[in-house]
Amino acid sequence: MSTRLPTAPSTRSRPAVANRPLLTAGALLLGDVLTLAFTLVGVVWVRLMLGGQYELSLYWQLWPILLLFPAIFAFLGLYPAVGLSVPEELRRIFAGNTLVFLLLGSSSFLLQNADVFSRAIFLVAWALSLLTVPLTRASLRHFLARQPWWGYAVVVLGAGKTGQAVAEALRNQPGLGLKAVAFLDDEKQGQVAGLEVLGRLEMAPRLVREWRVRHAVLAIPSASRERLLQVIEQYGSAFPRLILIPNLFGMASLWVSATDVGGMLGLELRHNLLQPWSQFLKRCIDYAGVLAGGLLLLPLLGLIALAIKLESRGPVFFAHKRIGKNGQTFRAWKFRTMVHNADEVLRQTLETNPNARAEWERDQKLRNDPRITQLGRWLRRSSLDELPQIWNVLLGEMSLVGPRPIVQAEVERYGDRFALYTQVLPGITGLWQVSGRNDTGYAERVSLDTYYVRNWSPWLDLYLIARTFWAVLWSKGAY
Repeated sequence: MSTRLPTAPSTRSRPAVANRPLLTAGALLLGDVLTLAFTLVGVVWVRLMLGGQYELSLYWQLWPILLLFPAIFAFLGLYPAVGLSVPEELRRIFAGNTLVFLLLGSSSFLLQNADVFSRAIFLVAWALSLLTVPLTRASLRHFLARQPWWGYAVVVLGAGKTGQAVAEALRNQPGLGLKAVAFLDDEKQGQVAGLEVLGRLEMAPRLVREWRVRHAVLAIPSASRERLLQVIEQYGSAFPRLILIPNLFGMASLWVSATDVGGMLGLELRHNLLQPWSQFLKRCIDYAGVLAGGLLLLPLLGLIALAIKLESRGPVFFAHKRIGKNGQTFRAWKFRTMVHNADEVLRQTLETNPNARAEWERDQKLRNDPRITQLGRWLRRSSLDELPQIWNVLLGEMSLVGPRPIVQAEVERYGDRFALYTQVLPGITGLWQVSGRNDTGYAERVSLDTYYVRNWSPWLDLYLIARTFWAVLWSKGAY
């Protein structure tokens, strides 16, 4: 073990990250209030333009309602919301918005002025706020999360592989608001993952006192139980908030909660996918999305079909056997994006091009696929070739969100995780589709599908649907 003596944090440069949660909370609070105000005013104004019969001054009397929103949001932990996952934030925003509008509706009824205010205005404002508030928060994080005053400084206890993975994850997701600034480790020295190892673990109390770092992540999962307890009691207790990374990689992370079991620490895992109500809710989201979006997309579907027919001979649609829930095969529909003799073209390419053969064996895809037509290449970049799969959703063979549908040849590459894959319906979109698509390696695709199944919730589905529009707009990793 290293005998290196700890160096006082004051002798080193302090991190640029400042622990100013009030600034982070203030930015989110101001964004919420302004967004809700514009939403309410916009809905009232549109209703008035459409012939609403009411006095506009009546609605200005409701301005105190804007103070109720941040109060309830604060009670639900939405300020500063540091370290909060997006699905959990969506759940809390939904709960807070719904509670405020329920209070507004019930109070107007109790005060016997329910007929004065328009119920349609309240309903539309509630629905729009569920969209506008998360969008504003996402925009604020996008533009402000890398500012030094955003969020909290975090010291990582342990500079091994797990600690390095933690530092990289926090660096790649600045919106979480947890910013790793340094490591403490008994063995390593120098620079690790772009951060300095300040010294041994025993330096923790001085780091808290002199740098005022309030958060730490204990990332030594391979340590023995006795060693972990020692670190937590002697050093981890110096931090007001300590996050422990357990030796349970791959386990669900979004919906795990600590529970007391006769004085012992237990982790409660909620397997949402096994709950009948969850499956019913997921199907409701599917049908609502298909019926609402499908009608709007009918003209576009017709134009694409006509263009395919005019460009090359062959059918408009293409069906490919895929593996679905419970391991059952089904035909996944797409717009045809390849030449009519695609199998022969692929065979010749793989026989004559060793590089293409290696790429195909590795990813089951070719970046410069000779089978794809000019129109097909555009359809793939925009993901519009997958629109016919809304028919698979209506048939109950696919979901709007889920793992990427795979073919029989890919089962072996999923290994032990294939059984997990078959627990849910494959999706038109999913984590893989919004995380770089073909730019991700195959092992990462499998990990993304596994993460989705283990952490499913309706809020995760709604988040991925919203992310899909951004991914399609930029066509990142699509070919």
